[in-house]
Amino acid sequence: MLLDIGPLRRNTAFRRLFASQFISGLGTMVSYVAVPWQLYELTHSNAQVGLLGLVQLIPVVACGLLGGAVADRVDRKRLLIGSEALMALCLAGLLMNALAAAPSVLAIYALVAALQGASGFHRPALEALTQKLARPEEFAAVAALSSVRGTVGMVAGPALAGILLAKWGAVGAYVFDFATFIAALFFIARIPREAMGRVDDTGERPHLLADLAEGLRFAWARPELMGTYIVDIVAMAFAFPVALFPAMAAADGRTESVGWLLSAMSVGALVIGLFSGWAGKVTRHGRAVVIAAAVWALGIVALGFAPSLMLGLACLAVAGAADMVSGVFRGTIWNETIPNTLRGRLAGIEMISYLTGPLIGNARAGFMADAWGVSAAIWIGGAICLLGVIATGFLLPRFWAYRSTTTPY
Repeated sequence: MLLDIGPLRRNTAFRRLFASQFISGLGTMVSYVAVPWQLYELTHSNAQVGLLGLVQLIPVVACGLLGGAVADRVDRKRLLIGSEALMALCLAGLLMNALAAAPSVLAIYALVAALQGASGFHRPALEALTQKLARPEEFAAVAALSSVRGTVGMVAGPALAGILLAKWGAVGAYVFDFATFIAALFFIARIPREAMGRVDDTGERPHLLADLAEGLRFAWARPELMGTYIVDIVAMAFAFPVALFPAMAAADGRTESVGWLLSAMSVGALVIGLFSGWAGKVTRHGRAVVIAAAVWALGIVALGFAPSLMLGLACLAVAGAADMVSGVFRGTIWNETIPNTLRGRLAGIEMISYLTGPLIGNARAGFMADAWGVSAAIWIGGAICLLGVIATGFLLPRFWAYRSTTTPY
């Protein structure tokens, strides 16, 4: 069954929100490739590229929690516009640094950290609005659409980044990303304010920290939510090989290979996403998340032993397809079990779960590759991931047994 695009047909506000994030997501993926590529060109160190993940970790955790609480209190349209504008300014800073005669590595770290901090306010507002604009029976379709939106950017963005980097270097990539943020701001500004929705005023609000604590307690008390967070962190922390793509491309001898490697995961994800209509009929979401994450781990193990770039790309495509399935059902569980009054705060927690994993994973992969080699860093991490995912399913039986609360359509 093909991808269900009903929410896009029926809802103008959702369609404009979708368009804004489709455009900015494409630019973000271009910079996602360009930043580690530029760092590797400047330092020739896998560890320095991996360190980029640790630099982003603090703003992800701090701003993810704070941004989630703020998103449940303020006008979400203004929050989206403000965060998108700040992210555009960070891109302008990266562009100016790249144009300098001697680009500063410290400036790259600082600007990327600021960019990650801004995304901590952007993502919770986006997720809360997405839930508010969809009907409960559309949650699986909306999750699939959101995943496909991101995946298209992850396919086209890295491939485009490879072309831009080969022709104009980091400057070309940053110019493109800055332009996409400006275009995204245009679409967000055209969304009717009444559709964006401010959280209902229930009287005097508690202190911001009390709001944060309420969101954390809600998540902690629900194994089905904790399971989605833990599986994602384990999968990304131990089996996320992106920091090693510049080194793999250098070994292949072609700059464009760094874009192909990242695009390969997204090609597999896109194929699954385009034929994701079946997702609305699945009810055992907990099992789907665990099984998909295990397949991701096996794909990364196989990548570590791949004897050629082409076979490596095939392994990444399989892993990406599995990650798409996991993402669709994680998103569905979140929207089914979280009330909209808490959606911003829980989106902040979700952001921490799916961003800290890759950041830690990049650091792990970079340091391990410098110590033991690229191949070992990949397959050992994948094997640990597989064991961790299986253990999560056993240790959280309510997560493993979770069934959808809505009627399949």
